[in-house]
Amino acid sequence: MSDPLVVNEIYLSLQGESTFAGLPCIFIRLTGCDLRCSYCDTAYAFTEGKKTPLAEILNQVRELAGPFFNSKLKTQNSKLPLVELTGGEPLLQKNALALMRQLCDDGFTVLLETGGAHDISRIDPRVHRIVDLKCPSSGEVERNLFSNLVHLKSTDEIKFVIGTVEDYEWAKSQLAAHRLAALCPVLFSWVHPLAPEQQNQVLKKVPAGLTPVSRRALAEKIIADALPVRFQIQQHKIIWPPEQRGV
Repeated sequence: MSDPLVVNEIYLSLQGESTFAGLPCIFIRLTGCDLRCSYCDTAYAFTEGKKTPLAEILNQVRELAGPFFNSKLKTQNSKLPLVELTGGEPLLQKNALALMRQLCDDGFTVLLETGGAHDISRIDPRVHRIVDLKCPSSGEVERNLFSNLVHLKSTDEIKFVIGTVEDYEWAKSQLAAHRLAALCPVLFSWVHPLAPEQQNQVLKKVPAGLTPVSRRALAEKIIADALPVRFQIQQHKIIWPPEQRGV
């Protein structure tokens, strides 16, 4: 019997990021993370959660997906809602691999949000892996596992979370050095400032001397430099209050 996973929350909402932004998505937020990025908006998932058997997780997902599966409006090739594993860091829990495999077997389009510090090579190839490359303002730039790049496929995505001018320049240099746009879609995601309720003392501090960048300035830099990337903001933080959970 598979060991249970420690789950923080499971909920249905709209996908707020990535090339799948705007689509209905069931989120499975797993507990635990070994990074402490300065801008982390889910620090509550570092420790909060309960052990949940794999079968129970799958049942919850199927129940939430039921209205979509039974809808008369669905198309023949419809695979909505999406299912995303996020965290925390999902890859810290070994049975996350079995969960993703089973979700794929059930016919779901499965996304994984991973911080980029753990090996992605053993993940089911049907999963769309969204892999962070941590920029300097995160405080975790040294944790990037660049060996992951050789495992990326065209169905994966690379994400840079950018809060400073230095982050942008660093991301631009990685884009060129590793020819990332030739591997898969690349996302430049603006750091939405943390609400007071989201701030946590365990998070890293933004290194001194870095210059904050506004979302408009980031967008204009991408245009001026003709970068082959997708600018994104977190849509769910525009629709709902930034600190609201379960959205």
